[in-house]
Amino acid sequence: MSLVDVWFVLIAVLWAGYLILEGFDFGVGTLLHLVGRTPAERAQALRTIGPVWDGNEVWLLVAGGATFAAFPEWYATLFSGYYLALTVILVALIVRIMALEYRNKHDDPAWRRRWDAAIVVSSALPAVLWGVAFANIVGGSPLAADGSFAGNFLDLLRPYTVLGGLTTLSLFCLHGAHFLALRTEGPVRDRATALATRLWAPTVLVVAGFAVWTLADAQVVRPLAVGGTAAAALALLAVLPAHRAGREGRAFALTTVAIAGAVVLLFATLFPDVMVSSGPGPDLTMQAAASTDRTLTVMTVVAAVMTPVVLLYQGWTYWVFRARVRPEGTGDVRTPLDLLDRRAGGVA
Repeated sequence: MSLVDVWFVLIAVLWAGYLILEGFDFGVGTLLHLVGRTPAERAQALRTIGPVWDGNEVWLLVAGGATFAAFPEWYATLFSGYYLALTVILVALIVRIMALEYRNKHDDPAWRRRWDAAIVVSSALPAVLWGVAFANIVGGSPLAADGSFAGNFLDLLRPYTVLGGLTTLSLFCLHGAHFLALRTEGPVRDRATALATRLWAPTVLVVAGFAVWTLADAQVVRPLAVGGTAAAALALLAVLPAHRAGREGRAFALTTVAIAGAVVLLFATLFPDVMVSSGPGPDLTMQAAASTDRTLTVMTVVAAVMTPVVLLYQGWTYWVFRARVRPEGTGDVRTPLDLLDRRAGGVA
């Protein structure tokens, strides 16, 4: 396996990590008004992602940076062609950060309602647009003979790509509902549990339709693409029995596998290209888009050193905040210092 192949796989892993971790963030935000009927209940739901959402977004920065460094031509074509969609995603992420930070800065109910609405919109919009973007990458974008993007924003919206957007939205909402069921107590948990049951069938249908369409349109159906589809399908089919049995951790792990399987399907279908052309220009291949061997070698060394550190830190964060979030005012852990204080005081 060449370094070009290695970095194609690593970028797929980075995107899988981002979509899995940020996926439940998006799901929690999108479902906010459905699981929380009062400001206190919505605050409880948001406290499940409060300690981790910013760390989850690091995966997006790393995935984008790795794409720029390892495949600069891919990065250039992608961002020049999808600049409007990516700008909308960026603005939505900025608004979401502001909403999460400013929501609790003022006690006025109208203030919180506005920021809560902003959280819902700024969570649902990227959830849809990421699916639209990846569906365009795999399904084909209008590329000119020189490899540049030759279309406009409306060219990105086709039945297949809209289905891709609905696929990521439904997966993230199901993922987020199971995360809330796993991490909360009280009415929020009860509503998240009920939502997870209701979301299951529509999610299975949408994901199945997108997977079948992707495989049917693929130039070459590779075993890994079929394997990713099978993993996602089996995981989704196993979610409902685990959920009904009260195995919330298992159900959440299965939605994680489903998202990972979908990423495997997309990248295995895309290989050995990084952009499929639906226009007069040729497909953009990995080899044509890749950096020099020296650049890839340096990147590999840096990744080998830094990746374990990042994984250990993020794993520690999730371990510290593993307890269920209780309704407001019951003393749940918010920071590592809170945990140390509680243990020092003899509170388990």
